[in-house]
Amino acid sequence: MSKLDQALYTARTRTTGGRDGSGRSSDGAIEVQLAAPGSGRPGTNPEQLLGIGWSACFIGAMRLAAGKFQLRLPEETAVEAEVTLGKTDGGRHYALAAQLTIDLPGLDGAVKHALVETAHQTCPYSRATRGNIDVQFRIL
Repeated sequence: MSKLDQALYTARTRTTGGRDGSGRSSDGAIEVQLAAPGSGRPGTNPEQLLGIGWSACFIGAMRLAAGKFQLRLPEETAVEAEVTLGKTDGGRHYALAAQLTIDLPGLDGAVKHALVETAHQTCPYSRATRGNIDVQFRIL
């Protein structure tokens, strides 16, 4: 595990009740009701929250990569995340898998691939999940 040389930001949250509870940020900006996937109850689930956070972070990492390539990221850039909860090892363990679909309209295919690869190397979410879950990319 790598230690941080410098802390840039610390998010503080409190969750009660697990997948059927609620969560909130210490600054009050987020307050969500949680519900297990497929339960039919109102609320979001951890997989949705991971997908939103990862997508936002990945766009930021692509923006940094674009700057290194002396490009401007298209305003319409979008990332759709599919975070799948499943079982592995014959059903003994829960696991996640993810597919990020990246839309970079107006850019050349080789440039799109370079931006995605560079972002995947620098995005903290990508780094945290690397080697731990199956991650696929679909570049539009």
